[in-house]
Amino acid sequence: MSDAKAKQCLSLLTVCRWAINYALRRYCLLLAVIGSRVAGVGLDMLKPWPLVFLVDYVLRGRHMPPYLERMVVELWGGASPSSLISLVVALTVVMFVLGWLLNLADSYAFLCLRQAMNNELAGDIFYQLQQRSMQFHAHAAVAENMRRITSDSTCASTIVLDALLPAGTSTLSLVTIFAILWRMDPVLAALSLTVVPYMVLVLNRFAEPLKKGIDDMYVQDKRLYTLVEQSFRTIPVVQAFCRENWNVARFRQSARAVLGANMARNRTNRQFGALMGLATAVSSAGILWIGGQKALAGTVSVGILIAFLSYLGSLYKPIEKILRTAPTVQDAANRAVYIWEILRSETHVRDNRGAKRLQVLQGHVVFKNVTFGYDVGHPVLQTLTFEALPGQTVALVGATGAGKTTLVSLLARFFDPWEGAVLIDDQDIRHVQLKSLRNSIAFVLQEPFLFPVSIAENIAYGDPSAIFSQIESAARAANANGFICKLAAGYNTIVGERGATLSRGERQRISIARALLKNAPILVLDEPTSALDTETEQYLLRDLRRLRQGRTTFIIAHRLSTIRHADVILVLGNGRIAESGTHDQLVARGGIYAGFYDLRFGEKVALAKTLRSVHDGATDASACS
Repeated sequence: MSDAKAKQCLSLLTVCRWAINYALRRYCLLLAVIGSRVAGVGLDMLKPWPLVFLVDYVLRGRHMPPYLERMVVELWGGASPSSLISLVVALTVVMFVLGWLLNLADSYAFLCLRQAMNNELAGDIFYQLQQRSMQFHAHAAVAENMRRITSDSTCASTIVLDALLPAGTSTLSLVTIFAILWRMDPVLAALSLTVVPYMVLVLNRFAEPLKKGIDDMYVQDKRLYTLVEQSFRTIPVVQAFCRENWNVARFRQSARAVLGANMARNRTNRQFGALMGLATAVSSAGILWIGGQKALAGTVSVGILIAFLSYLGSLYKPIEKILRTAPTVQDAANRAVYIWEILRSETHVRDNRGAKRLQVLQGHVVFKNVTFGYDVGHPVLQTLTFEALPGQTVALVGATGAGKTTLVSLLARFFDPWEGAVLIDDQDIRHVQLKSLRNSIAFVLQEPFLFPVSIAENIAYGDPSAIFSQIESAARAANANGFICKLAAGYNTIVGERGATLSRGERQRISIARALLKNAPILVLDEPTSALDTETEQYLLRDLRRLRQGRTTFIIAHRLSTIRHADVILVLGNGRIAESGTHDQLVARGGIYAGFYDLRFGEKVALAKTLRSVHDGATDASACS
């Protein structure tokens, strides 16, 4: 066996063991399913015998063996033909009831186990995806992550319940049936297996087309998922440019591709099933002809021949199930390998061994020779060094892509620097517990993310243990209590998806209230007023000044009015600090920041002078007239 083949087999075995572990988490349900399947196999072995009993000992009048006759008399009270017919009827009814009860128990345990396995794996995937880095989520499509949770999470139950378990019960059934057939007639039993090589050849012929059909279905289904997710995520742009019909055309084209892949897969399955059915039909016909000749010669009883043919039909079903197991396992394993890798992959940022809880006593933040980038060889920040003293407000200014958001992302340890260190009160944040670090930092973002729950719950997201009085106090401090109380349900008002039922300023105030309630010693304001009108901005700036009191604050802003009163302004350029100082110092210096200031305010001053001169000219003309 080649190394590649061995690696593939090892991977398949590893994935199967991994899937079985999910079944073992619900071992009681697993035992119930296995027990019902084994009992079902045993019951299936008994089902032909009432008919054998009826044909040989009632209709054909053959004498029963002495031990069997004594058993019938003791259990049933007589061995007359009418008594034997009633016994056969009773046994048939009992077997039907037992089979129905076993099927009911198996169905219930099977469905419970499948759902439990799916839920367990989906929960593990969801948890692990939440732990992945911001860089991972920046490149991963939302639809792809949703598919992993909702669809690919069935791979473990598919491997165990649709492949390994049927293969196991089929093997047990096959061995048992063949042993019975061999005991009935070794020649006919041996002849019944002559068709197996043909069935294996058919499987080899269709193995690749069956796998390709499954892969094509997966790819087309994935494309449809992604298309729908992208369309709804960009719905404002779609509607603004009247591209609804174009999106519908793309959707229909993708849906047709899914249908085409499904039809091709079904066509291959039908061809495979037809050739398998042909094998069983030809084999059964041959056994029937040879068995009929034996029955006519008296070497085999009619009842035994009927039982043999009944078992023969049951013999080929488990063989076909076993042969179909390989494509089923391979399909599920292809999905499971990727899921398995996600579950066992190391997150880029995690608690180091021996990490201690972060103790923020002052809020002294230091970046020491920090270098970091998203792609190897392309640093965004280079040997960056600065400090934010306790209670200071540090503003970050720079062109788009200068690294402002990257800098605060390193502070929250969404990423770890390639070189250097970030310290809070002389504690390297790589050596503290991640949860304690992020609990010490409150964020107010440019996009105020709200959840489709009540306003009170949105504010309490900053501190889930907060009581209503604390929530209300935070809202008052954020100047949000007024508009909240005017709403129909007040704090119990359910906001729309992403807070769509509130204005941008109202959503931002709720975001500020959330940060206030968290009461973290370090605050990050990432362009919190960039999308607001001037009047709303002025109100929010006042609220933000209240929020910054007693906290070490980092502000990212393109609007210089937001950072005018910062204690220190850091101007980033080419991944380094190009300038630093207060607003007045930087304007007086006439450097990069002064250029930003002139660009932002120079045109406004010139426009104001032009309007004033126009107004004065119009006034003079009016006076002359």
